[in-house]
Amino acid sequence: MSAQAPLTLSEAVQRALDHSPERRMATEDVAAARVAAQSARLPLLPTIGLDEAMTRGNDPVYVFGSLLRQERFTTANFVLNSLNRPLPLNNFATRFSGNWMAFDSFQTELGMRGADHQARAAAEIATRADQQLAWRVAEAYVGASLAVRNEQLTEEQTRTAEAMLDASRTRVEAGTAVAADELSASTALAARREEQIAAEGALGTAWAQLEQAIGAPIPDAERRLDVIAEKTDDLPSLADAVALALRTRKDRAALAEQLAAARTGVTAAHAAFGPTVAAFGSWEQDRGAFTGNSGNNWMAGVQVHLDLFPAARRQQLAASKIALTRTVAASESADNQIRMEVTRAWYAHRTASEQVQVARAAMSEAAESLRIFRDRYDAGLATMTDLLRVEDAERQAQNAYLQAVGGNALSWIDFQFAMGTLDPLQHALGVTVAQSASDRPTHVSSLQPTTLHEAKP
Repeated sequence: MSAQAPLTLSEAVQRALDHSPERRMATEDVAAARVAAQSARLPLLPTIGLDEAMTRGNDPVYVFGSLLRQERFTTANFVLNSLNRPLPLNNFATRFSGNWMAFDSFQTELGMRGADHQARAAAEIATRADQQLAWRVAEAYVGASLAVRNEQLTEEQTRTAEAMLDASRTRVEAGTAVAADELSASTALAARREEQIAAEGALGTAWAQLEQAIGAPIPDAERRLDVIAEKTDDLPSLADAVALALRTRKDRAALAEQLAAARTGVTAAHAAFGPTVAAFGSWEQDRGAFTGNSGNNWMAGVQVHLDLFPAARRQQLAASKIALTRTVAASESADNQIRMEVTRAWYAHRTASEQVQVARAAMSEAAESLRIFRDRYDAGLATMTDLLRVEDAERQAQNAYLQAVGGNALSWIDFQFAMGTLDPLQHALGVTVAQSASDRPTHVSSLQPTTLHEAKP
């Protein structure tokens, strides 16, 4: 039966997108903005209503008018006593009415335009939220993968220390080494075991952090991750990176839409001072009983309105101008922040890449030095203390290289996020799968069979 395939970064990000409450909230924000954009178009439609009313009374004016609308008025109703003191009368009225804003100085059109800008801004914010979620998952994924490799490395170093203790014990028994060599090797083994215990604890914490970033537990059967290797992508120039970020950052695009909406809001506030033209009409049927003969009438008209004392509109215009000024300042501040973030991420990744090269060279030199001292120890030309000192230097070089590789991957993720090019569902989010075991360089020695470049099966 084949082994469980590693949990890839793209799969981890997809799980996070499926479970993230923040993403659900952002999705609902986009839906709400789209509803608002649709609502802004409603004033273009006429309003049509149906009313059914029943009234009864003996008010002279009400009785006189109702009889006329019911088409039941006769000469007998002109009797003064009937006019002054009429009998109570029922009136059942069915009324259709409608209103339509024919012209409002383009306020509706401007409101629609502003609502569309806000809807697009919400969509850009949601996309940036997806990138931020992918960024958190990618960093947790890299951390967990490094913790896995660090735990493997400490296990390998523990086995090496055990081999060194066995070798020193054999030499002491053969009389070719002193007892102090065995004690030194035993002390080194205890230190390696402490490091292994600490690495196991750090691995458990790293898995918990990855589960938190994903928003769901990871079953034990799926707890295999891709190996983090050196990130070798070419680094663009800082100027190109900043320019790209200013073009592609979704939060900046959202601010651009909000700025356009604010400018539209000022134009709409000016338009509110203009006149409005509304058309209205109604048709009514009046009856003395719920069913039976009835009279009907209709009425239609056009109304032109101009506010001669628009104090409220002046306040609205002032508020719109303040909102525009604030949005312009926020946009300029965001541009400065983006430049700073990209610059910091660019230098951090360049530094991390250089540190990987230095750490790789140091690890190779330390490995060669350890090989030489092992040969010297085997030949009786070096003491266990000398060998342990060189072995410790080689171990520190391996650890430094592992941390440098992790820092390189994390800095690349940060750089992509700062530029706004982090694709939540693409595999290459800054994590590179290491070469196969047959393609990786190996370091063979009598005491340590595996090195940092060899993945544990």
